[in-house]
Amino acid sequence: MENRQEVTFVPAGRVRLLLPGTPEKVVEAPAGTPLVVRRVEGTPADRRFRVQVAELAWADKQGVAAERTSWEQRGFQVRLEQLGQVYGIVGKILDNRKVVVLLEPALDATEAAARQAQLHRTWGATSTLAEEVRTPARVRLRLEMGDGIPLGSSDDGIRAETPGGEGFEVRSVEFGIGYPNHGFETRSYRGGLAFAADSAGTIAVVNLVTLEDLLRGLVPSEIFAAAPAEALKAQAVTARGEVLAKVGTRHLTDPYLLCSEQHCAVYRGRSGEAPSTNAAVEATRGLALFSTEGRLVDSVYSAVCGGHTEDNDAVWGGVPDPSLRGRPDVLEPVPGMPDPRRQPERFLAFDLPAACRRGRFAQPTRYRWERRFTAAQLDGLLEPLGIGSVRHLEPLDRGASGRVRRLLVSGTQGATELRGELTIRRQLGMLNSALFVVSEERDARGNPVAFVFRGGGWGHGVGLCQTGAIGRAEAGQDYRAILRHYFNGAEVARIYE
Repeated sequence: MENRQEVTFVPAGRVRLLLPGTPEKVVEAPAGTPLVVRRVEGTPADRRFRVQVAELAWADKQGVAAERTSWEQRGFQVRLEQLGQVYGIVGKILDNRKVVVLLEPALDATEAAARQAQLHRTWGATSTLAEEVRTPARVRLRLEMGDGIPLGSSDDGIRAETPGGEGFEVRSVEFGIGYPNHGFETRSYRGGLAFAADSAGTIAVVNLVTLEDLLRGLVPSEIFAAAPAEALKAQAVTARGEVLAKVGTRHLTDPYLLCSEQHCAVYRGRSGEAPSTNAAVEATRGLALFSTEGRLVDSVYSAVCGGHTEDNDAVWGGVPDPSLRGRPDVLEPVPGMPDPRRQPERFLAFDLPAACRRGRFAQPTRYRWERRFTAAQLDGLLEPLGIGSVRHLEPLDRGASGRVRRLLVSGTQGATELRGELTIRRQLGMLNSALFVVSEERDARGNPVAFVFRGGGWGHGVGLCQTGAIGRAEAGQDYRAILRHYFNGAEVARIYE
């Protein structure tokens, strides 16, 4: 939780509250006691932002050099920064290092947003902002009983723990930020709570929780809890690896490692748990995927691959990962299957025995879909490109699954090229996937009337296909075989008990 003036929480067991200071104060209360943390005053962080134009694998020296050169040739001063770390556990290498390409100088929020817009108009570049904190945020907190009786105050945050491990109920937790399901609800959590200053100088609430307990509240948000046990185990292993791959690369200036929204992983705490997914987490405790070279696999996943998974570099650029190679997601050999890269239209129309089409949770409208935009609607979506009214769309390059990597957009005032799977999907009203063909409807004068996208899949298609994993489990494959297929022979190994 962030941006709160006050937070109400209830311990499920006897609670100990630590209020740092001189001297440090410790407060205890019985189970079921409503407690409130209030913001007395605070100051926001003094922040500056650099525009981030690329993120590449640490090993992609050639790609980093090329990206740097391309922006320097455009007249920008470039700064490179490394995120993540490399370390070893029981003989296995965990390496999530990345290099981000930043443009100097550091700007305030308004200037940075204007710089992003200018880069998008001029070069069609999609960028993010890298934050630098010059002066940290501060917040003074007051701890009270639910009836207003004061218990103490702190300028350095408050920490709450239940020594018996019972956890907490937290009221009015915001979720679905930026999505149609946005709302607030009471949730319960394992572990402890920390109350700290967020970047605005208001209250952030952080769940202090072990990785295994994090997964208990995360896995059921990512896959149907009623799915077969082997598919749930496959999801638990991939989710564990993805968390390990993200820690230390995101939210570097926030008082937490990961957020609980789509940006990192949807997490609902104990409120989101289900017996079936808890069993899958426990059955795979400490297990993660490792390549044949003994390195942690960035075990990404998406909902529906559409019959063929995708190469990592086709979606995110960088160096090809041997564990993330696109391949047909079929349960049996298919004579005459069209190549989706070279024959995407035939592939989308082909009667394919895909795993993500066969399972009982498969949805035909996610496996194959159609979306129609009028010319006016598409002009509105692509107006930021500054090319006038759209005349023609032409895929220039596709990945192994047929997902579009580069899309030429031609208009009455010029043309530009959209690069990257997510950039293309977002620019086109968040298409279900970039695996599509597009047809144009024109009037008698040859002017565009509508653009029709016919596609397949739901998501980027790299790594585990969640619906396909369910189909494979129903066909009798165990979780190790499922993972071996989607991650090109990678094997499961234990990194802790």
